[in-house]
Amino acid sequence: IVGGMDRVFEMNRCFRNEGIDNRHNPEFTTIESYQAYGDVEDAIRLTENLVSYCAQEVLGTQEITYQGTEINLTPPWNRITMAEGVKKYTGEDFDAVTTVEEARAIADRLNVEYTENDGIGKILNACFEDYVEENLIQPTIVYGHPKEISPLSKNQKGETEWVDRFELFISGREFANAYSELNDPRDQQERFEEQVKMKEAGDDEAQNMDLDYIRALEYGMPPAGGLGIGIDRLVMLQTNSASIRDVILFPTLRKEDIEL
Repeated sequence: IVGGMDRVFEMNRCFRNEGIDNRHNPEFTTIESYQAYGDVEDAIRLTENLVSYCAQEVLGTQEITYQGTEINLTPPWNRITMAEGVKKYTGEDFDAVTTVEEARAIADRLNVEYTENDGIGKILNACFEDYVEENLIQPTIVYGHPKEISPLSKNQKGETEWVDRFELFISGREFANAYSELNDPRDQQERFEEQVKMKEAGDDEAQNMDLDYIRALEYGMPPAGGLGIGIDRLVMLQTNSASIRDVILFPTLRKEDIEL
């Protein structure tokens, strides 16, 4: 995008050193796209059109059945903020929270784990993961993400702690993640520095400093909308597969240690 290509997409074969369950595999595939002079709303429209089009082309319908549950992929999809979701399924109102002590009190009432280094945003996200995700069966756009967990996202207009980001959930699972790309190099460097502090404090998911990325932004990146979609989970949905290992060719496992 910095170099002048205003539309970019790529298929990625990815690896993460994490556990295995029916929705996660260390090796997986994603598709990413970046649109110059686009934003999170463009990414939402692209996601709705892409997922519904694929279902129509592959299955001949946008009304599918996954593991016995009917799901309608026809756009437009439901939208809900992360805080609205927590309030709907727990009764706790994060929109009224102004201090980390208040957020911790909510987490304590809900028996949600957090660390002493977690701010309001991370605690909100933890509550969302524990109480909301599994209830989002029909396609749902979740937005209103805290900056604390979104180091690459541009702030919402007029906001300092909330960003222009969304995640797509279907059948209780995340399928896509997208945002208006942060293109201010100074802001991005400050966020990376904060991520480094979080990593040093024990946050395994915090990002490292990326000076090459900051240098690219310094040359000048236009406003852009970025999107990532999990291909394996999309294939699971369209093939009615219960496990991600059913849709990955030759899923590898570490050799078992056997004492002879």
